[in-house]
Amino acid sequence: MKNFKLILGMLVIFQLGRAQVVITNTHMSMGTTGRIGVGFSPNGEGNMWKPLNLSGQGSLGGRMEQTDYMDLLPALHFTPKLNGKDSTNVTFQVRLGMYAANGQFMGNTSTRSPNGLTFILPETYIEARNIMGSRWSAWAGVRFRRYDDIHICDYFYFDDHSAQGFGVSYKNTELAMYMPASTDSTGVFPYNYAVTVNGGTNPVIRQRQAWVIEHSIVSKNGNTLKLLGEFHHVAGTSGKSAIRYATDNGWVLGAKYNNSIRTRMPGSFNQLSVRYGRGIANGGDNGNTYTWATYGAPDAHGKYTDAYSFTTVEHILLNLSKKVSLNAYGVYTRSKGGASSDNKATFFDGKEIFNQKQDFVVGMRGFFYATDWLHLLGEVHYATRKDGTNPEAEMWKFSFAPTVVPLGKRDPWCRPHIRLVMTVARYNDYAKNNEYSPWLQVNQKQWGAYIGVKTEWWLF
Repeated sequence: MKNFKLILGMLVIFQLGRAQVVITNTHMSMGTTGRIGVGFSPNGEGNMWKPLNLSGQGSLGGRMEQTDYMDLLPALHFTPKLNGKDSTNVTFQVRLGMYAANGQFMGNTSTRSPNGLTFILPETYIEARNIMGSRWSAWAGVRFRRYDDIHICDYFYFDDHSAQGFGVSYKNTELAMYMPASTDSTGVFPYNYAVTVNGGTNPVIRQRQAWVIEHSIVSKNGNTLKLLGEFHHVAGTSGKSAIRYATDNGWVLGAKYNNSIRTRMPGSFNQLSVRYGRGIANGGDNGNTYTWATYGAPDAHGKYTDAYSFTTVEHILLNLSKKVSLNAYGVYTRSKGGASSDNKATFFDGKEIFNQKQDFVVGMRGFFYATDWLHLLGEVHYATRKDGTNPEAEMWKFSFAPTVVPLGKRDPWCRPHIRLVMTVARYNDYAKNNEYSPWLQVNQKQWGAYIGVKTEWWLF
């Protein structure tokens, strides 16, 4: 009897093993992106270099002088087989990001202070595409969920949904739910609040749910119209919270049209987008475009019912010839918080913050292909920022960057780059007198300058 049970058990295990999915074609890939280099301000205090762009705009206005960062992107890819037929394409993706808030972080350096080297994991997710040969796909985890960007500004506009969540799609339609949150004191309200338990006060996530639906209409000539809808909900706080927050909601509607342009050299396009967010979904400030990064102060009831944000973006690339390419953009944003004030209002923590702002930035990069491997890059940007009822802060910025392109391709997207960067910026009196850039906070001069050698890469 014992032998019979043993044989029966072995047969069951054997049959279960045969029924399992067999994974084949497994392989690993490694990608990397980043920028690193050295530079200084020849007319700055102690030659100290600080970013030249206007405060509150991040890299809008050009990023030739951007500080160092690096990402590593290891991934596992595999195609399972079931009953001898190829099916789902599966990817496990991780992204490790590294940057420092206080300058250099590579080489013979030590950055152990709280403001030193920072490690982040902006991506760790599983995605299954074309499940069992169907048009259904699904993913779950945390990821850089973003698409078109103005590369010369590192500005991922319109549909940047980089957060933790899940999604399911069929053909050109996707429904996803994201739960962005912050648990530290630097988090964007109303994401977190204090709870006192057993005499100790701790930060607790006030988790937001952002439901997002996206649908793309693709024409026969390849042009695409993408439609966007979002609904945001954040629950009220419990009775144990130190501060009471009300339940609140928000929504977003938007459209983006991407069309190709016929030029002498391929790759030219025009992109135009319009997006409107209401309530707690009025986010998009300091160079990010997250609709859940709620802007401004709440109303007297602690809500953002009347808050809004309108953003429109124009982005164009023209590959005019084997010698010249032009890349231009324009961004306009107007936002207001939940309070009625057009200037400052009281935030949750009792501080006075601006409740209304307006950004307008235009710029262009020109590429002159001197040879296959030597590209001459020139940029001009004009940026304005108006906070509340204050006058406008203005900046003009000009950059020239002879660039070595070792892969030798006359293409705006060919990387890596090794650049000699020379930049000057001119500020109006209001920007200078009110220190409206990190550089002005140190120097308070009409003109800012930067000289450096930088590299930029993305390798997949």
